[in-house]
Amino acid sequence: MAFAMLLPAIVDLADGNPDWRIFVHSAIFTGMISGLVLMATQNHNVRFSPRLGFLLTASLWLTAAFLGALPLYFSHLPISFAGAFFEAMSGITTTGSTVLVGLDNMPRGVLLWRSLLCWIGGIGFVGLALLLLPSLRVGGIQLFHMESSDKSEKILPRINQIALGILLAYAGLSALCMLSYFLAGMSMFDAINHGMTTLATAGYSTHDASLGFYAHNRLLLVISTIFMLLAALPFVLYIKAAMPRRLSSLVDPQVTLFLIIVVGFSFTLAAVLRVSDGLPFGDSLVIASFNFVSVITTTGYATEDYSLWGPVSIGIFFLASFMGGCAGSTSGGIKMNRLIILWRLTVTNLTRLIMPHAVVKIRYGETEVSTEAAQTVLLFFFLYMASLILGAMVLATLGLDFVSAFTGALTALSNVGPGLGDTIGPAGNFSTLSDPALWVLSYLMLAGRLEIVTIVILFTRSFWTR
Repeated sequence: MAFAMLLPAIVDLADGNPDWRIFVHSAIFTGMISGLVLMATQNHNVRFSPRLGFLLTASLWLTAAFLGALPLYFSHLPISFAGAFFEAMSGITTTGSTVLVGLDNMPRGVLLWRSLLCWIGGIGFVGLALLLLPSLRVGGIQLFHMESSDKSEKILPRINQIALGILLAYAGLSALCMLSYFLAGMSMFDAINHGMTTLATAGYSTHDASLGFYAHNRLLLVISTIFMLLAALPFVLYIKAAMPRRLSSLVDPQVTLFLIIVVGFSFTLAAVLRVSDGLPFGDSLVIASFNFVSVITTTGYATEDYSLWGPVSIGIFFLASFMGGCAGSTSGGIKMNRLIILWRLTVTNLTRLIMPHAVVKIRYGETEVSTEAAQTVLLFFFLYMASLILGAMVLATLGLDFVSAFTGALTALSNVGPGLGDTIGPAGNFSTLSDPALWVLSYLMLAGRLEIVTIVILFTRSFWTR
């Protein structure tokens, strides 16, 4: 992060904006903190434990959000520290909600810093989800057999090789997305920023109108839709795709379900637009698929206020806010693998009620789901719904109307970005919310990004006393 802060400093210096000094000072402070931590943690006798893992994970994201907020708070932006922390947390958790207005005329250094936060948060979470969370038993299911003692089941023999493969896939797709945006008509600066926030499924834009600024360019919308879909797939698949002997393992139940949902609902929304607005079906399909993919991948781009498309469309977008993309991707939400396990768990238990003596196993594709993994999914789902309800209730007591409170809690917990309604909907933002509401939403964004269990467990007595 200290190195990344120098990039917007260079841009502001080239533009003659005095905020370049703030980025340099923030980089020095961040570098000093990092150096002190590095020197203080050289004890090789420390053993990794689940308790250390939970604390480390939460501390990393809180520290990243705090440090990321410093340049925003000390810049010339009219923003409180709660607003700066919310903006940084939204970026580092790849949520994409914003309290800033006037993006079109904002200093380029600030715009670049917001995009860098998203990009750093995206690759950070993919690494976390695939390398650390499975060892803490909060990854839902050991989907990629990364803990198996049988190396033949592992994607690559060493974890650092897996991490390097993920980084190369992430950086390569980001560069390809930037190039595609530029060739399709974006300016170089816009292409770089949108490329980073597309692959991070974050949705930060350099324009108040989001990608609605380019709504006339249908090719750009198609490109954005494709890369949002690619970012919502498990990044491990890209490593497997580069390994000929792994091609047979590319078939993944969650990917199949995800693509079926995207195609089905995109065509449904296109038909609604065709009937209600009279648009040609081709244009309707481009607009509908872009906005639906943006929500289900929890990217949060928008070309227009889709809450005006009618009750059927509102219902579809509402469901998409819960679903999310695939496990092992940069997207948020409940995620497809958990939805599959919940469905299999329901069917299995109903079958057992009918045939009490039958031996019925829960399967995820060809993999048998252990009792522990199934319980973890149920725990996640319970905590997700409980956090959603409690978050909405707290936001309602802070003055938000019911729609804004509920969808605000939902969009923060699922890391989607925009909610519904006039205040925080696709055509609005979070700038009018009070500081206490922003703190609550910042917590929900953190909890949603770190799989909820990782944060909630810190509030239990047993975590600190045993």
